[in-house]
Amino acid sequence: MTDTPPPAPGRDPRPVLVAGEALVDLVPAGEDDAVRVAQPGGAPANVAVGLARLGGRPSFVGGLGDDAFGRRLEAWLTGAGVDLSLSARPPLPTALAVADPGEHGNTYRFHLGDTATFALPDRTAEVPRFGAVYVGGLAAVVEPAAEVVAAVARAAARGAVLAVDPNVREDRTLDPVRSVERLRELCALARVVKASDEDLVRLWPDAEPEASCRRLAGQGRLVVLTRGARGATAYVQDAPAISVPALAVRVVNTIGAGDAFMAGVLAWLGAETGWRTELSGGETRAMLEYAAATAASVCAGAGTEPTAPLGV
Repeated sequence: MTDTPPPAPGRDPRPVLVAGEALVDLVPAGEDDAVRVAQPGGAPANVAVGLARLGGRPSFVGGLGDDAFGRRLEAWLTGAGVDLSLSARPPLPTALAVADPGEHGNTYRFHLGDTATFALPDRTAEVPRFGAVYVGGLAAVVEPAAEVVAAVARAAARGAVLAVDPNVREDRTLDPVRSVERLRELCALARVVKASDEDLVRLWPDAEPEASCRRLAGQGRLVVLTRGARGATAYVQDAPAISVPALAVRVVNTIGAGDAFMAGVLAWLGAETGWRTELSGGETRAMLEYAAATAASVCAGAGTEPTAPLGV
């Protein structure tokens, strides 16, 4: 486990609303690609679990299937301390993502149609009681969930800290043009944007990732760019960019590392600033170091769950 910076003492941040998908990743079992293991996943669900394990108070808005996978997801989420009182349990199966880890990252093939995973209940009226709202992942682009996610994001933009991780996915089942449009709209609403360099190239192919980050930050956002093993950089309006390296660990599994990084960012902001996003240089560096340590704990372990609580 990696060391992490301590939180500000005595701060009790308002809870986080996480809206999106909880699905099952089918990942290779060891070195045999022909054998697959079912693993709880979905970017928003990973973020919710990560936040709970880091001492946050996440409430998850999603659709949980009425099959064995759905029951496993529910046990995983509640076992971590995630509140599911705002989720739905429609009589439908759970969506599947078949993961294919490679030298340059993970690719996926999705089985999404007619599943409970994207039957999100509309909880827009609940948004004012949360300090921050996270959206992103497949639910942001797959109907009928996408309309609910957009409504939640618009409500959050009027009062809470809206955090967006576009987490761009490409698959034959997804409309590439409409997906990009939806994710750009969410980034425009956000107060915090966390994106990989690959995400930004797909969203704004005519600009370098750094230029896209500076443009987004110049409009008042806190923007974090992740580059995997090359570390992360944060951009704050009218301030120099600040970078930290990725921590050196023996990589076992990179699936979920970006979600763990996002959970680290949110956990740090809630505990250290009470959701203030106008950060000093020192605060920005501390946030990045904490998030990088959280992601490293996932890469060095066998699963997608960060294990270092804030302040340990």
